[in-house]
Amino acid sequence: MNTDLRLTGHVLGAQIDSLSWEAALDRLLGWARARESRYVTICNVHVVVSASRDETYRDIINGSDMATPDGAPVAWMLRRQGFANQPRISGPDLMWELCKRCAAENLPVYFYGSTEATLGLLEARLRAAFPSLQMAMESPPFRALTAEEDVAAVDKINASGAGVVFVGLGCPKQERWMAEHRGRINAVMIGVGAAFDFHAGTVQRAPAWMRDNGLEWLHRLASEPGRLWKRYLVTNTLFILGAARQLLGK
Repeated sequence: MNTDLRLTGHVLGAQIDSLSWEAALDRLLGWARARESRYVTICNVHVVVSASRDETYRDIINGSDMATPDGAPVAWMLRRQGFANQPRISGPDLMWELCKRCAAENLPVYFYGSTEATLGLLEARLRAAFPSLQMAMESPPFRALTAEEDVAAVDKINASGAGVVFVGLGCPKQERWMAEHRGRINAVMIGVGAAFDFHAGTVQRAPAWMRDNGLEWLHRLASEPGRLWKRYLVTNTLFILGAARQLLGK
């Protein structure tokens, strides 16, 4: 359990940190330099709704060393609780900024998740943007690893010297994986969801104005309606109902 002094709000039962971009980056880089075993959850509407419906998953979110408000509605809920001017701290933006700073500090990073094809595109993009960035990448099988495979993956990550491990396994798999590996992986693990795809260019990200106004879900729905319509219909409805109950004190 994290013992750092934290300011947190609650969104549908999930404990979300209130912190600025600089505070978040400073804390993460401090852990990374010391190669402390930590995990960070990036909490959008889907994450907090999932946490509200699954006690085990909620415990994972609330047990994380940092939980950032990803998504305008989550940041807005924190602002309603008195955390004025709370910004969104999203997975894709956080990953990019950390890569920039890790390159400047010669601090190795590791990417765990997605496909070989996506990782190849992501590596090319990052090498063009940050030529000095030390990075390693791994695409694990799309199945549960055996105990031997898991040990080998942990050993490979630790041997890389990485201070930051970006985990792109999707929600809720990535959060469960990070919680299971805290204490075994000597780095700060950050579950960044679709960030690998966004920066690799395999999935188009919503324009900034849509992200800033809580409409990123609409862009993704328009991009992948067949896969996402049910998820967003249910998730957004549950978030609106849950947020209303919370704000009304019911």
